[in-house]
Amino acid sequence: MSPASRRELVEALRVRYRRASKERKGVILDELCAAAGYHRKYAIHLLNTPAGEPRARTRKKRRPRYSAKTIKVLGGIWNSAGYPCSVRLKALLPLWMPWARRRLEELIPTVETQLLAISPRQIDRRLRAKKVALGRRIYGRTKPGTLLKHQIPIKTHCWDVTVPGFVEADLVSHSGDDACGEFIYSLNLTDIHTAWGETVAVMGRGQRGVFEALQEIRRALPFTLRGLDCDNGSEFINHHLVRYCSEQGIELTRGRPYHKDDNAHIEQKNWTHVRKLMGWERYDSFEALDALNDLYHNELRLMMNLFQPSVKLVRKERIGSKLKRVYDRPHTPFDRLVVADHGDEHTLAELSERIGRKLERIYTLARRPPRSRSGR
Repeated sequence: MSPASRRELVEALRVRYRRASKERKGVILDELCAAAGYHRKYAIHLLNTPAGEPRARTRKKRRPRYSAKTIKVLGGIWNSAGYPCSVRLKALLPLWMPWARRRLEELIPTVETQLLAISPRQIDRRLRAKKVALGRRIYGRTKPGTLLKHQIPIKTHCWDVTVPGFVEADLVSHSGDDACGEFIYSLNLTDIHTAWGETVAVMGRGQRGVFEALQEIRRALPFTLRGLDCDNGSEFINHHLVRYCSEQGIELTRGRPYHKDDNAHIEQKNWTHVRKLMGWERYDSFEALDALNDLYHNELRLMMNLFQPSVKLVRKERIGSKLKRVYDRPHTPFDRLVVADHGDEHTLAELSERIGRKLERIYTLARRPPRSRSGR
């Protein structure tokens, strides 16, 4: 039966239905459902609706569950924690509550209850505008080298390691808008299994300086270095590093030129551990170098490895044309190394304050170009 025929049938039965007795209404409903294929409740609704009156579809508005104070406190913690994703932010909220109670006046018991109950999906919705305002990406200035490339295997497949020690490394430039001369780079390294991160600032990207920084990072790692994956820059693809890795039994691999996805783990850490904090300013003095390393070796190292949960990709599932990624529960790199407590609230508050003070000093050491006079 066509939709027009169904409407005509309903119009013909509506008057009879309203005047009929209870028993007779049941018979009319049976006829309508058998002819039009309607559900019985829907048929009753149609027959009780006056002719010509459109069906009203009123959606009940949901009252906001989370107050403005709750979202303000959530944004404050998100900002102080370094803008983690919603899943990580949900995991670190209980850890940051003692810090927030002393710093944020809006954190009253009802607000704290709402914060601990908010879901990652709701966090994404409520912080969407703030995330859009922070959306900025600038690529680095390292270029692929040619030394020994054919002797170092390319690694393009996904990491499948169950022990710590296999790491990715990369350089992040701090040249600002001017790449001339010598300036500071941040050598960033992350472990695949635990997400443990280490960072060292170096002046320039010379082979010897980067090699010495890698040795320094190796001594600071809380586990044995088993494998090193890097890009194709000459700061990594050189005889110093190849000989060293061969002598120490370290597996050295590289990604494909101009394929950043081959080093996706370290590219993500370049943003969360370096660029998000240091920005895109130019740092080219030894005073700035000392200040950066003072922050990297102390407070920032503890904050990122002991108090910043991260998620790891467990598997990928192909569903039709879409690829679904399944992640594990958020854990800190330290939790993945040993089963221990996260730490106390005083350590977290002290780290946050010391990081803020050191970042303020580092910002004052940035070399900014002079502004041009108006009218020129």
